[in-house]
Amino acid sequence: MPWTNVQALRRRGIDATLVVFNRYTLHPEADRSLDLGTGALRRQASQWRALAELLPRTDVFHFVFGLTLVPQSLQYPILRLARKRSVMHYLGSDIRGKTPQELASGRKAGARLVGSYDAIRWVPDATVLPPGVDLAAITPVPPADRGRPVVVHAPSSRRRKGTEHVLRACEGLDVELRIVEGLRHDEALALYRDADIVIDQLNAGWYGLLAIECLALGKPVLTFLHEEARHRTEKAYATEVPLVGVTADTLGPRLAELVAAGPQEWRRIGEASRAYAERVHDVHRNTDRLVDVYEGLFA
Repeated sequence: MPWTNVQALRRRGIDATLVVFNRYTLHPEADRSLDLGTGALRRQASQWRALAELLPRTDVFHFVFGLTLVPQSLQYPILRLARKRSVMHYLGSDIRGKTPQELASGRKAGARLVGSYDAIRWVPDATVLPPGVDLAAITPVPPADRGRPVVVHAPSSRRRKGTEHVLRACEGLDVELRIVEGLRHDEALALYRDADIVIDQLNAGWYGLLAIECLALGKPVLTFLHEEARHRTEKAYATEVPLVGVTADTLGPRLAELVAAGPQEWRRIGEASRAYAERVHDVHRNTDRLVDVYEGLFA
């Protein structure tokens, strides 16, 4: 998501750079990696050098995942002294279940962002900015006209995503279950394209980038949704949330109903999925909102 945002900002003529501590194996995209190794002193030295280089030529520091470049007790005072602005952008698992005290340091940033009306309950004064995807790069691939559907589930963590319930729900159904793990993003996306039905997560209460990409592909997506967050999202964007809401207990019967409904119903939900992605998760539309947040820091 940060890389997508940086690219969208550049298309607006904004000088944006993505700096990471270390490149993530499955998502290595970044302009610069500090390649932090082991050893606290060596890591701190690399982080402070990076701050010294970036501080003179940066107007807004957009931090992600509750992390700052140097320790937060020093990061925000330094930025204030240098008259630099900052944003803390929470992605979900970095705030879920945490106390206000654990998230207090983020309030020192000039603005706070969360990705959904589910996450905002932990940071009530945050701006909701749904994750954006480049829809022009994702061509819809409607579910195929086949009797035995391909069901895709791509857990970053089997425990957190409820994979055991997915396995149980697929038992006895005439489906081909494909569990996608440990692949590069482009490899995983190729498997999502061939899916007829996608099962996201059963514990978190909202959906993430896997679901967003599959919505953009025009797939029906089953996931666990908190109803209050669904209602707030529908009100904010004046549209229905097309994801099929399930729990660990209802996944089995709901999946069986969807499989029995056949390809025409899968495609109907898939069309609504793509339309929703265009309305809520278009990176260009969301970049407008992000730029408004940046400009508000200087008001």
